[in-house]
Amino acid sequence: MLREDEIKQFIEDDRLSEKKRLASIGKKYYDGLHDIRNYRLFYYNADGNLVEDRSRSNIKISHPFFTEIVDQAVQYMLSSKNGYVKSDDPELQRQLDLYFNNNETFTSELYEMLTDCMVKGYSYMYMYKGADDRLTFQCADSMGVIEVRAKDTDDHCEHVIYWYVDRIAKGRKAIKRIQVWDDKQIYFYVQDGDGKIQKDYSVDYNPKPHVVYTQDGQKYGYGLGYIPFFRLDNCKEQVSSLHAIKGLIDDYDLMSCGLSNNLQDASEYLVVVKGYAGENLDELQQNIKVKKMIGVDGDENGGVDFKTVDIPYQARKAKMDEDEKNIYRFGFAFNSAQVGDGNITNIVIKSRYALLDMKCNKLEIKLKEFMRKIVKVVLQEINEKMNAHFTQADVYFDFTREVMTNAADNAQIELIQSQTRGQDLTNILNVASKLDNDTIVKNICQVLELNYEEIMAKVNADSAEGTLKAIEQIETEE
Repeated sequence: MLREDEIKQFIEDDRLSEKKRLASIGKKYYDGLHDIRNYRLFYYNADGNLVEDRSRSNIKISHPFFTEIVDQAVQYMLSSKNGYVKSDDPELQRQLDLYFNNNETFTSELYEMLTDCMVKGYSYMYMYKGADDRLTFQCADSMGVIEVRAKDTDDHCEHVIYWYVDRIAKGRKAIKRIQVWDDKQIYFYVQDGDGKIQKDYSVDYNPKPHVVYTQDGQKYGYGLGYIPFFRLDNCKEQVSSLHAIKGLIDDYDLMSCGLSNNLQDASEYLVVVKGYAGENLDELQQNIKVKKMIGVDGDENGGVDFKTVDIPYQARKAKMDEDEKNIYRFGFAFNSAQVGDGNITNIVIKSRYALLDMKCNKLEIKLKEFMRKIVKVVLQEINEKMNAHFTQADVYFDFTREVMTNAADNAQIELIQSQTRGQDLTNILNVASKLDNDTIVKNICQVLELNYEEIMAKVNADSAEGTLKAIEQIETEE
């Protein structure tokens, strides 16, 4: 059991770690809080001192490419409408649907976990018993999860500290709820701001076993024997997907905001003054801005000339286009703004999804490994309730991703396939007199993708015509 001072030290050390620093940057960029928001302009004044220029335009606009790239990959990864946890056993499939495929809560939590994984580099999901006496899974914000090991090189995790901000009290002090999990129970603590960590007496049972249930009016509980936190890594280094494209996004922000600043300042002129009668240039600048007039010497050398400056639009636009192309290229994403030659066939669409498919194929390997861990504990519960003996070998995963297609292409493909099937059936009938009925039925079923045994049960004539009538009867019933 960890002491309160140890818990506080672990939280503080984790908050200052490089891992959490990089994760917080990913979170900021996903929320659209880019580095451009801290951009400042400076110049050297007449005394040679570097001071901030507060008179020039300094537009700060974030372009949330990273938000689009992450949401795009997550939604594409979970785009299958037929579920993704499968089994060839009908009874097991019904049970798995209750936990995963038909469970909107699990789908929502899995979506949040995948988003958290790509944004911060890793994510967690923890398990508990729901009100329906079934294992339930919930995403845990990885910024508040700390794995405590006896040694840094030890693979075994002795404790998991999970904290979150419950509310903001007066004086903008954050009230933290802290949970410390071991392999048997959960300890609850509370922290007011940066103060001392204390036991949370608002919880009914502290510590509380992993699972609490009621039997004959009495409360019972037991530990699972392991810490029910499951981690999904974005990559081996556990870094955000932002890592490869942050510099490109920053450059795009800089080019775009620079162009906006140029356009904003385009109404201003460079003022060339000859024979100025005033005492200093500050007075001149003030008179131009406020009074819209200045005084000059009356002799022939006096005068004011206003000159405009050309905006470097084409150079900035070309750089922005190149940055945008590279952001999607190195972010392995689908660029919906990509302009082609107008010939949008299925082949062209598929090629535009190539990078996103590569990214999701890599993520799918990690996701399947993660799903195996939680399916293992779900199978244990199913076996206990049903007195069954299902194993991991009875379960497989199908993350079939749906891609938009060209309707005209699809219709053309279906027409060609239908014509091909028709020609194959004609060929079979042309040689029907030389073949036995069983061979004819097998070949027809193969062409039309029908069940051979079901067809044979309805065949009442030893001829190809009788076979075709039986097939037409089955298709009508369907």
